[in-house]
Amino acid sequence: MADLRDAGTRPVVSAEAAKYARLSGVLAVVFAVLMSLALILVNRSPGFAASDQSYDAFYAPGGKTVLITVGLYLIPFAGIAFLWHMITVRLLVRELAPDVPKMPMSLQVLAGGLFVALLWVGTAAAGAVALVVDIGTGPVPGPDVGRALSGIGYAVVFVYAVRAAGMYVMTTTTLLMKAALLPRWLGLLSYVLALAMLIATTFNPAVLLVLPGWAVLVGVIVLVRAGRPGARAIPEAAS
Repeated sequence: MADLRDAGTRPVVSAEAAKYARLSGVLAVVFAVLMSLALILVNRSPGFAASDQSYDAFYAPGGKTVLITVGLYLIPFAGIAFLWHMITVRLLVRELAPDVPKMPMSLQVLAGGLFVALLWVGTAAAGAVALVVDIGTGPVPGPDVGRALSGIGYAVVFVYAVRAAGMYVMTTTTLLMKAALLPRWLGLLSYVLALAMLIATTFNPAVLLVLPGWAVLVGVIVLVRAGRPGARAIPEAAS
C-alpha cells in the first residue's frame, strides 16, 4: 500500500502527462453520467418481491420496457468510457512514476476489465425480458423466468462486479499515491470506499454509484494537481 503522506507540493508534470490528466478527468465525468443514467433506467424492472401480476402488467405491451432497453444500450458505452478512463490513468501514472510496482499495475487493469465484463453480463441478464418484449417476436417469458434472469443479473453485478470495482479503487488509489497525485485525506477515503465495496452485501443500486462518484472526485483532484505542465513532484515512497 502506498504511503499516505501528502507530497506537499503541486505535482510538476510534462505536457504529455497534463494531457492525460485532463483526458482522464473528462472521461471520468462521461463514465459517471452514462453509468448513472443507465442504472436508473435498467432499475425500473420489477424486483424479486414483485407479484406475478406485477410482472405480467409491467411486461405487457404498452411501452413500459422501452426505457430499460435504452439503459441496456447505454451500459456498453459506460463501460467503454470507463476503459478509456482507466488507460489514461495508467498512462498518467507511468509518466509521473515510471518505477511504479508491477503488481498494482497488473491488478488494476485486471480489476477494471473484470468489472466491465461483469457489469455487461449482469445488466444483460437483468434486462433480458425487457429486450425480448421490445425487439422480439416470440412470447413474453413468464414471471418465473423473469425472476431467474433478474437473480442472475443481481448476483453477477452485486456479488461479483462490485467487488471487482472495489479492487479497482484500491489498486488505482495505490498507483495515484505512488505518483503523488492524491492528498492524504482522499487516499484514506478511497481505501475505505474500496474496503466497503469488497465486503458489501447490499443489493441497493446506490452501491453501484460509488465507483463513478469516486472517479469524478479523483478526476477533479488529478486535474487540479496535474492538469497543467509544471514542476515535477517526486513520487511518494512505499511504506
